[in-house]
Amino acid sequence: MAEKKATGTTFDTVMHDLRAGIFAPVYVLMGEESYYIDLVTDYIAEHALREEERDFNQTVVFGADVNAGQVADMARRYPMMAERQVVIVKEAQNIKNWERLESYLEKPQPSTVLVIAYKNGKIDGRKKILTIAQKAGVVFESKKKRDYELPSFIEAHLREKGCTIDNKSAQMIAEHIGADLSRLASELDKVVLSMSENEPKKVTPEIVERQIGVSKDFNGFELRSAIAERSVVKANRIINYFDKNPKSGSAFMLIPVLFTYFQNLMLAFYAPNKTNENDLAQWLDLRSGWAAREYMLGMRNYSGMKVMQIIGKIRETDAKSKGLDNPNTSIGELMKELVFFILH
Repeated sequence: MAEKKATGTTFDTVMHDLRAGIFAPVYVLMGEESYYIDLVTDYIAEHALREEERDFNQTVVFGADVNAGQVADMARRYPMMAERQVVIVKEAQNIKNWERLESYLEKPQPSTVLVIAYKNGKIDGRKKILTIAQKAGVVFESKKKRDYELPSFIEAHLREKGCTIDNKSAQMIAEHIGADLSRLASELDKVVLSMSENEPKKVTPEIVERQIGVSKDFNGFELRSAIAERSVVKANRIINYFDKNPKSGSAFMLIPVLFTYFQNLMLAFYAPNKTNENDLAQWLDLRSGWAAREYMLGMRNYSGMKVMQIIGKIRETDAKSKGLDNPNTSIGELMKELVFFILH
């Protein structure tokens, strides 16, 4: 579940120090992905102080309720009958005038752990506060996961819970839930809790179908496989299923799956070694050689020119699904038209 920042600070390195009882005087946690920000913040809140020390030595405020000067004043206080005090600023993106905190960060109180949780973006890199904070403690940027990174996140999360998962199941979950890591982790935890203690803890397509509600036969993963194989019957069976069962999925879920596949397929044509799974996977930035097999199959079934035309058609379908130049065609009909264009 490593989450990297340009400076080299990762979620794993931050958590390694925290679990070892090493607390920095300053943590600036920022980024589009709130999941890792919450994990670090919650760990500090639960472990930096003993339970009986928190009443007098742990302060939690929200950015909309304080200014930078007030945060600095809180951080300068001394702990009461404890080794340290903890000051946590949640929703820190609402704070104005960061400059008023710079003087404190230049010489932070050694007995204070100040946590600035800045969500839905990051502090302007041109501001001095980031450089100063990095010298004083930890600056960590939590970035959104890309779609191709989600299966790895799922595998790692389940591994921590003592579970394994096959590739198809991981793809099914990733495509159904998407890149909301908090929701993804919550759904995975539910799956783990549903499994019997007496059974091997392996998540299979059948378990995903039963616990998360994703059909093991009719999903984005299977549609992509059918498209790669150029299987007309299988692809149309899946798209008709989605048309009749709109709660199972929609164009808004399937279009990104198809676009990503054909975008990567176009890149695959330019790979230095298109015949080796591992080399092609590395070229496409995929997790392993098995993930490149559908692209090797796709290069046999589609020409480069056809792939370019398909990408254009997917863009057109995406626009029409959002109401652009489309007065009355349903999403189901748009998807059937798209699949027909791809396969013929």
